[in-house]
Amino acid sequence: MNAVVEQALVLWDMTDAAYRLIAARENQVFRVDHGDRSFAMRLHRKGYRTDSELRSELQWMDAVAQGGVHVPNPIPSRSGAFLHVVDGYQIDILTWLSGAPVGKTGAALKLSDRTGLFHKIGQEMARLHAISDVWTPPQGFVRCSWDRKGLLGPSPLWDRFWDNPTLNDSDRALFTELRQVADTMLARIEEDLDFGLIHADLVRENVMLDGDRVQLIDFDDAGFGFRLFDLATTLIKNMREEDYPDLHDALIVGYRSVRDIDLSELELFIVLRSATYVGWIITRMDEDGAKLRNDRFIRTTRDLARDYLARVSGRSTHRNGT
Repeated sequence: MNAVVEQALVLWDMTDAAYRLIAARENQVFRVDHGDRSFAMRLHRKGYRTDSELRSELQWMDAVAQGGVHVPNPIPSRSGAFLHVVDGYQIDILTWLSGAPVGKTGAALKLSDRTGLFHKIGQEMARLHAISDVWTPPQGFVRCSWDRKGLLGPSPLWDRFWDNPTLNDSDRALFTELRQVADTMLARIEEDLDFGLIHADLVRENVMLDGDRVQLIDFDDAGFGFRLFDLATTLIKNMREEDYPDLHDALIVGYRSVRDIDLSELELFIVLRSATYVGWIITRMDEDGAKLRNDRFIRTTRDLARDYLARVSGRSTHRNGT
């Protein structure tokens, strides 16, 4: 692997740079120190994204950074390209962001000004969406789509949550009903929903704090989607916090201080976001801790699905006058 990294460094005119591996889960990430600056070199996992998808991700990140949102900024190579392929590895280099993630999924948040932080996260999310709305993607721009098909179609982006092999008969029936009801709902309202480029993974690990500055990282799953899906992603990972109602409100108020959004279907996207993790874990059952995560994903989605379906049924009954 060192040979691949060193070949890539030549392409970016960093042949004398020091480097070390700092992450090796989804992508392999190296910290590169060159002169008085630091960078992040990513070796993307093979087969996950096409070259066109990765170039598009980098083009969007560059536009977002130019718009003033704190994200890793792609560094062009000597040739001006953001992406190169070396020995089969897709490689890019980004600016290095100092600071630390706001927390870890599954662990209690350890922050002093919690509502203040969520207010800022909401603001940054809204700025991300606002910049994306006025940006014109270049020709050939390709990213995944968290649309109705991507969430509920026969081959969703994160696998078929209703077919998770560990589901019991009751949960399988419940999740199948959720899929059917949600699909019917989205088919009716999707054209009226706020839709555009979204981050799609603003969990705690992907929000970094450097002093008071909020920074957004890891655009691997970014693409087109419902803006409520971005809000739901942040909220779903913090629902176990004792002050969740305050965090929820702070996120929304922060978002709306920058950009307005209709929240009437937020509950739907919270339960759909929860369901995506039940699908995501299917191909990762052999990873350490997968059973505990799978159980947690199913339990959370079960509770949310029951509540959502009961409320939808209640609204329908009320409309029918019965």
